[in-house]
Amino acid sequence: MSDVRISRRAQAVAPFYAMEFGKHASALEAQGHRVVKLSLGEPDFGAPPAVRDAMRQAMDGRSMAYTAALGLPALREAIARFYWERHGVEVDPGRVVVTAGASAALVLAAAALVDDGDEVLIADPSYPCNRQIMESFGARVGLVPTTAASRFQLDAASLRGNWSGDTRGVMVATPSNPTGTSVPGDELAAICDLARERGAWRVVDEIYLDLADHDEHGRPPAGVLSFDPDAFVINSFSKYFGMTGWRLGWCVVPESLVPAMERLAANYFLCASTPAQHAALACFTPESLAVCEARRAEFGERRAIVLDGLERIGLPVPVPPDGAFYVYFDVSGTGLTSWEFCERALREAHVGLTPGKDFGLRTADTHVRLSYAASADDLREGIERLGTFLAGLGA
Repeated sequence: MSDVRISRRAQAVAPFYAMEFGKHASALEAQGHRVVKLSLGEPDFGAPPAVRDAMRQAMDGRSMAYTAALGLPALREAIARFYWERHGVEVDPGRVVVTAGASAALVLAAAALVDDGDEVLIADPSYPCNRQIMESFGARVGLVPTTAASRFQLDAASLRGNWSGDTRGVMVATPSNPTGTSVPGDELAAICDLARERGAWRVVDEIYLDLADHDEHGRPPAGVLSFDPDAFVINSFSKYFGMTGWRLGWCVVPESLVPAMERLAANYFLCASTPAQHAALACFTPESLAVCEARRAEFGERRAIVLDGLERIGLPVPVPPDGAFYVYFDVSGTGLTSWEFCERALREAHVGLTPGKDFGLRTADTHVRLSYAASADDLREGIERLGTFLAGLGA
């Protein structure tokens, strides 16, 4: 028996249940079963063709030295230019930090902003790793209950009602994982104004921003930097650009934080992957952006397949999503908890889903996340299997 002592920090980290169900699904596949995986937020498209070509060129045997800790200057400039051309927001490239995935950006945010005992307010439900990372750096996470009326998102009223003398920061994800819902722009501005007035920092997860619906004039959402230039913004190449396994992300930080971020990034990570950074420059060509926009439109078609299918088989969706590629549906009418529903759906119907337990407390037993990052054919098959499974429950 090992006598190595495990830290309290490591013991406190809860499992990421989406990944756990993914492992169970892989085990079933190894036994020869066909599993329809609707559990993970992993687009099935892969990176745009020009990005894949750029990676092959980058990996031609040339020397691959470290980049600067804050990232390849040309990539930081390309990201800043993308904010202007896509969202009409002017960003100094010097405030852009390229990271080893959005997870590394979150680690750097927590390291730069959190002291032991600081309270951070986050919506319930929300992405579990956001909470776990903050807590690992000593934060006390205050989960703010949300409802369908607020689109399962924070609003200024709920924030005000849950504020305490220890509150030092607010974390918002828009669009959200697991619900796929966005915070309306005026509400997000009110949240940021409230936090700023009280001297609290704002971390805004915009990983799914470019997968959000456009307005009636065909314009994409501007994002938080359009009204709060001092927000700490997290983003990623994984979702809109389909580069999940490349582990490349970025954050935009207030100018005053850049030196601290550089020190932290150099000590924690040295830098993000050099070939991935060089290849990512091809994300911002007209050709690649056209590919990504076509995929965003396809996600809209897949969402319609899922919403129509869930309604047909009797699984209600309290708030239809307007971004990302998730649907958060209610299973309370089945007589099963969300965990039981997901376990049985995987075992009996061979459909992989994620229970609400991953995302918070309030909807832990009542809601399930479905990812429509899978193909349209898989989505149709998955819905049909779930319908048969539900019919069996009724019988």
